[in-house]
Amino acid sequence: MTDLLYSEEEEALRAAVRDLLTDHCAPADVITRGESDTPHDRALWKLLADGMGLAGLLVPEERGGQGASAREAAVVLEELGRAVAPVPYLTSAVVATEALLACDDAELLGQLASGRTIGALAVGLHTAPGAGVPAVRVENGTLHGELTGIADAAVADVLLVPADDGGLYAVAADAVTVTPQVSLDLTRPLAGIRLEGAPGRRVGAAGPAVRRALRAAAGLLVSEQLGVADWALTETVRYLKERKQFNRPVGGFQALKHRLAQLWLEVVHLRAAARAAADALATGEDVEVRVAVAQAYAAPVAVRVTEEALQLHGGIGMTWEHPVHLYLKRAKADSIAYGTAGAHREALAALVDLPAPLPAA
Repeated sequence: MTDLLYSEEEEALRAAVRDLLTDHCAPADVITRGESDTPHDRALWKLLADGMGLAGLLVPEERGGQGASAREAAVVLEELGRAVAPVPYLTSAVVATEALLACDDAELLGQLASGRTIGALAVGLHTAPGAGVPAVRVENGTLHGELTGIADAAVADVLLVPADDGGLYAVAADAVTVTPQVSLDLTRPLAGIRLEGAPGRRVGAAGPAVRRALRAAAGLLVSEQLGVADWALTETVRYLKERKQFNRPVGGFQALKHRLAQLWLEVVHLRAAARAAADALATGEDVEVRVAVAQAYAAPVAVRVTEEALQLHGGIGMTWEHPVHLYLKRAKADSIAYGTAGAHREALAALVDLPAPLPAA
């Protein structure tokens, strides 16, 4: 039976990533970036990619990467979630990279693995694994069309674009028009892209590449949601131990103890689901079922824990200067990323041959 506990190597990786983020990703800086025209932290991305080699974790060594597995990538995403780090790790090092791993373009894959090139799959962030994907037109060897809801398109160097001929095309970002869209999560901005005769290089078949990328995205997003929820719970417990009312810590009141205990149980269960999904992606065992189970559970828990954190922080939680709003927005945005909980429950029902209940008469 697979051991879902963290290995010594995974804990060492966690410690290294957390130390770096503690030094270079302060909440106040993230808030300031969210208010600016450049929400992405390129300096932090360079430290993660060049300094630690994290951009190529999922890429085999013979193709220029680190040769690690989804378990290690999940640990990184937990820590990035704990810091709501404004870097394109999920979109470039996971989603775009997984798409290219299903193709035959070693050169571009190596560029993404090095971190010097940032990639983005031109599929809406809301798209669930197995869902239909809009495609652009191929006319006279160039690409035409519009796509919306693309996460981190504004910072990408290359876009992987599905086309109506069944191909996946690599398109230089400066060959398309990128229009920012309003995004609830300021740390992972969305954008629309317009292609008007953009040149592209076919890197493989879009179908299997997009399916692989979205499956990995949904499975590893759970670890990011775990990091968000774990930070929210930890900080709330710490605050309630310090905050006093009637000359005693607020956290000592029984009603709040019960609320915190329930949140702790849900976060523990979320950790188990996240580890199971990451391990399934790493081993290839029962992947679709475990990813669907994890995503069906993760979104409601992450949202509930961050909502509770906002309320239990009282007045300071409502202020812009306190970082708890960043976590609530990330949790809400993640709740529709790569499929809603409802979409994953429907997928799970089909996978295990469980029919939906009949409508009431």
